[in-house]
Amino acid sequence: MTRVTLHGIPNCDTVKRARAWLAEQGVEVQFHDFKKQGVPEAGLDRWLQQAGWEKLLNRQGTTWRKLDEAVKAGVCDAASARALMLAQPSVIKRPVVEWHGQAGPLTVGFDPAVFSGLARS
Repeated sequence: MTRVTLHGIPNCDTVKRARAWLAEQGVEVQFHDFKKQGVPEAGLDRWLQQAGWEKLLNRQGTTWRKLDEAVKAGVCDAASARALMLAQPSVIKRPVVEWHGQAGPLTVGFDPAVFSGLARS
């Protein structure tokens, strides 16, 4: 059975869809709630290294749009994005899924086609 750790916010529609899809496929999911448990710093560092800050930063979301323009302009590299993601976890694109433990593949966002390939491996 495939095991994943899904990081996100429980009321996020994309997280809900991803969790439902994984449950339908019989994938065992450990859920990490950014709101209650915070963003794991070591995990964020891995994600930034694997996916890149541009992919992790959700510039389409409400949290980003509500930020002051000076704050937005200050996010120009991995270090500044990391600081913002730790301070405002809702700016992280969701869900972040670690497949097969920390050493396995990482996905950001929900794409059933991508999930399908990883759920079978």
